[in-house]
Amino acid sequence: MKRHPLTLLCLGLSLTAAAQNPIIRDQFTADPTARVFNNKVYLYPSHDIVPPEGQRQDWFCMADYHVFSSEDLTEWTDHGVIVSQERVPWGKPDGFSMWAPDCVYKNGKYYFYFPNGPREGRGFAIGVATADSPEGPFTLEQQPIKGVIGIDPCVLVDNDGQAYIYWSGMGIRGAKLQENMKEVDGERQEMKGLPDGFKEGPFAFRRGDWYYLTFPWVRGSKENGANPTETLAYAMSKSPLGPWDFKGIIMAEHTNSCWTNHHSLIEYRGQWYLFYHHNDYSPRDDKRRSVCIDKVTFRADGTIEEVKPTLRGVGITSATSRVEIDRYSQASEGSAVALLDTTDTFQGWYVTIPQGGSVRYDGVDFSTVTDGYLVVRAKADENTTFCVRQGSAKGKVIARIQMTVKSEITRPGAPVPFRRDQSGQWLMQTVPLEYTPQGTTALVVTCEGTPVSIDWLQFKNRPAYFAPVVKNASPATPDDEGYIRRWRLMEPLAVDVRSNVVFTYSWLREKFSSELSRLPKQKGKWHTLDSKTYNMKLFRFAERYGRQTYGSFFWCETVIDCPEDMPDVRLAAGSNGASMWWLDGQEVLLLEGDRRMVRDDGMSARLTLTKGRHVLRSAVINGPGLSDMCVRFIDENNKPITNLNIQ
Repeated sequence: MKRHPLTLLCLGLSLTAAAQNPIIRDQFTADPTARVFNNKVYLYPSHDIVPPEGQRQDWFCMADYHVFSSEDLTEWTDHGVIVSQERVPWGKPDGFSMWAPDCVYKNGKYYFYFPNGPREGRGFAIGVATADSPEGPFTLEQQPIKGVIGIDPCVLVDNDGQAYIYWSGMGIRGAKLQENMKEVDGERQEMKGLPDGFKEGPFAFRRGDWYYLTFPWVRGSKENGANPTETLAYAMSKSPLGPWDFKGIIMAEHTNSCWTNHHSLIEYRGQWYLFYHHNDYSPRDDKRRSVCIDKVTFRADGTIEEVKPTLRGVGITSATSRVEIDRYSQASEGSAVALLDTTDTFQGWYVTIPQGGSVRYDGVDFSTVTDGYLVVRAKADENTTFCVRQGSAKGKVIARIQMTVKSEITRPGAPVPFRRDQSGQWLMQTVPLEYTPQGTTALVVTCEGTPVSIDWLQFKNRPAYFAPVVKNASPATPDDEGYIRRWRLMEPLAVDVRSNVVFTYSWLREKFSSELSRLPKQKGKWHTLDSKTYNMKLFRFAERYGRQTYGSFFWCETVIDCPEDMPDVRLAAGSNGASMWWLDGQEVLLLEGDRRMVRDDGMSARLTLTKGRHVLRSAVINGPGLSDMCVRFIDENNKPITNLNIQ
């Protein structure tokens, strides 16, 4: 859902964002500080907005701070605004300059540090707010930290409990904090040993015996009209305030010339991560940024391997969530990503895969897929085929998709696998699975026809329409309305039926009689199932077991034990498609024509159910439509018969 940039200022709602980079999908976020509190990751970014009228339109504009949280780095919950500019007692209520913040825990409290322009004078000051929870509510101090003039505060609480604050402004500076975490203790020091060039946004942390000071850094010069952009760089020391030994780059300049980058690093569940920002959702405006995450690797000597930004990001994506394949882990040459809507970038992207090409998406968890099918949103210029595979471009086929794009109906009454969405351009398809992976794996989409564009794919579980009957199971009984729910079904046979108008008495009787004579020779696999509803959903059975969903012929049978003689009963049946019913080998009912499933749509002549065992058999045929059936016995007073045992 698209939101106005200022809409979330007054909300305290929990909003959830999905996996892949960028991680926050409904608003601009920048300058991400991530912290681990209570075995959960909390994210404290700045909040870019589109400048309101009267503000400089080509500059950064930030009016408040949100806090987000996640336990898996995949699903992020927005806990709403924790500090906004009009609430800061000492700050400009319309300064729109709430830049990079930080939050740490000490003494049973959470301390939130943020920059803002003061009501009086120029420059920036650093404010503090405290809370009993990392989500707030936060109480603002009446005055900023005395003697700290600058932006982008970062606080390191060392192993011995001593806290240090770092900030940028005329270089990067640092100092001890007093025990109250709101005042500087002693001298403010310039951080020595850092490279020349513009630096800001310090983030300090400790790993083992090493202290790390990381920072955005412009390593190029502006000679000859150049406009160098920020890298992420770092230095190491054995002391929290240096001197520092400059080591190099964590992340190189963004390839699209997004001028800024800003970051934090955390260890979570044994893995280190880099949080940073990029202007993914605002490619023509690098003052509106979005938070991303990628993994970090340390070498044996403590130095950091350069991080390459990815579309995929981190975390595990549930197969039953939307897998945004355009956020791929790897793509073949010729694959291209484009925005779905350049006027509403938060709608995201799609990927176009050339003929013979592929894209891979790592980390998809199939543990939630029990009885699944695939839904795909795609488009193409002409008919094409593509596959979803496991692991590699030659991996096992999970689903094969054939697109018919010239029209939605290829012939009168014919089934069409795709339907158009509201845009009229993208096609949606529901596809049965040929194979369901186990555990967590990579998905690879291979284009085996003309180029195809894909927005997303998602695995969904069918409702529990029926359950397999185990060997030697106890007999079943009809439900309270008399409907027989236990059936033995043969996987459907394919029939060439282009239109259901052929379902006349004579055509059906000939078709059913010929199929009945062939039944003993059929080699189709049988399944004994208990239906969850009065209606045995044959179409869903075909999806699950047979895959011949349209143009299908179904054999259904059940065995009934009758406890006593029951004269003057009738068989009452309904079917979607035409059907014929036999009791102990004798035809008792024929439902002709292009029918829809209706209870008691047809009734047999009066019958006698003698005491003992009986075999009830049905054949159901359908062409382009769904297939279902239901049946029960009713007595001479039209009451359902329920005292039967169904084997």
